[in-house]
Amino acid sequence: MAIAPFASTNTTSVSLEAQRFIKYNTSDDELFRKATSMVQSKNTTVAKVAFMFLTKGPLPLAPLWEKFFAGHEGFYSIYVHSHPFYNETVPESSVFHGRRIPSQTVYWGTTTMIDAEKRLLANALLDISNQRFVLLSESCIPLFNFTTIYKYLINSNLSFLGSFDDPRSPGRGRYNPKMSPSINITDWRKGSQWFEVHRDLALHIVSDTKYYRIFKTHCLPPCYSDEHYIPTLVNILYPELNSNRSITWVDWSRGGPHPAKFGGNQITDEFLDQIRYRSKCLYNGNTVTSVCNLFARKFLPNALGPLLRICPLLLGFNP
Repeated sequence: MAIAPFASTNTTSVSLEAQRFIKYNTSDDELFRKATSMVQSKNTTVAKVAFMFLTKGPLPLAPLWEKFFAGHEGFYSIYVHSHPFYNETVPESSVFHGRRIPSQTVYWGTTTMIDAEKRLLANALLDISNQRFVLLSESCIPLFNFTTIYKYLINSNLSFLGSFDDPRSPGRGRYNPKMSPSINITDWRKGSQWFEVHRDLALHIVSDTKYYRIFKTHCLPPCYSDEHYIPTLVNILYPELNSNRSITWVDWSRGGPHPAKFGGNQITDEFLDQIRYRSKCLYNGNTVTSVCNLFARKFLPNALGPLLRICPLLLGFNP
């Protein structure tokens, strides 16, 4: 997943330029320490879902997300990590206005991708109302309306993170024996980087330094940290907190290093419903459901028009 990230956080604004960002003016290490020291209040008000967008620059599908979020203020938070030199202004009326966080450039296949993910999680953890954390890209779309997705996540006892043992060269073949004894090949896992985690697991991910250092030193291309670091970390330390599946649908059926992309001429009710109800899975470890994917990718910018025509009625949010 090629990407490049972003820039600054707190809640006060100084100028129109500054209003593009959430400001904190601190190092990653200091941010991570602050995020993991937040004390959870027993009287937390309404639980929120943090939607974290890891992007190269613009959000071409933002109009669809605007409709998704409309009317649900107070139940979600938004954080955007884009390239630090991306400077397009977001309209003040947009839910994405002022939601960029401090960023650094992300290089594909390196731990800078993990740095960006941790940066997003840490910013979101600063708001103690955020209880669920979902990582999305600029090519992601929601597959259900806000209320359905919110209830699905808030009522879940587990996180949604793919983590599996792949015996092939793109799996175990990427393991570096120099990671032993802290990480053995039997610990090694692979999974999609597009995760959803609850607050406890988000705290564990942000606070980890031991396994992060090992990956930074020994997971070099063709080992890709975004596919292995969090799945392996969770498998070693917190497997009981994970449902062991992703809720973001991606089509890898065509082969190659990148998943399929979908343009406007492919967007139909039937296509979206096939993604929405294509399989069976367990929810909370015991309930069989056909709602297994809450998000999907990769959708091209020219898919926006058809999505705006189809989704309001199909997904059940205001046109």
